[in-house]
Amino acid sequence: MMIQNKSMIERVALNMKESGFDFSVVTDHDEIENHLKLKHIPVVRIDDDVPSGSERIALAFERYFAHKGYDFIVNVQGDEPLLKGSRIKELVDFHQHSTFHITTMMKPRNDVEGFKNPDIVKVVVSKKNQCLYFSRASIPFDRDDNKQLNWNQHIGIYCYRVNSLREFLKYPLSSLEDREKLEQLRALENDLTIGALSCSDILVGVDQPSDIAKVEEVLNVKAQ
Repeated sequence: MMIQNKSMIERVALNMKESGFDFSVVTDHDEIENHLKLKHIPVVRIDDDVPSGSERIALAFERYFAHKGYDFIVNVQGDEPLLKGSRIKELVDFHQHSTFHITTMMKPRNDVEGFKNPDIVKVVVSKKNQCLYFSRASIPFDRDDNKQLNWNQHIGIYCYRVNSLREFLKYPLSSLEDREKLEQLRALENDLTIGALSCSDILVGVDQPSDIAKVEEVLNVKAQ
């Protein structure tokens, strides 16, 4: 998908480059691999049939990067073209100063449209920002209909401690993961803790082709 003359995956990769961390795009797709090589963007190929992005990232780590002594592995999903490198650095710093096995990001929202959209994943957290549950459903449900639509959008990024990623891979597909098609639920079902860093940026994940126009609208505003 093209976004203002750049492919979406190129935008994600350039944001990773901005973070200052070592990075590589992990793909099983010929067109993406060839496109990134032409752009001189690091890319590794993992063709194994795996059920989630985290498993693909883990295979890439073990095969190409395990010898480098990294403490954290960050999985930025390829449909988050607006997630800047500075935010990725903040997430790693947040993780370093926590005891969570995994960390991710969330954005507070209060709109009805997003709340009811199953493509937008919601996360409920504790007072200490530990994730309690993720869902495509509209959570938390307002039983008393107080019209207080305060909810958190989950942002497509995960930071793993190396041992936590390896632990995650030991577990089979979980029942909640299979039902909601959300891999982070496998971690919660197996007592791996996930912390969420709040972010106020305007972030638009590309779940449908129509979301491209929303991303371009944000980029146009930033360019003004």
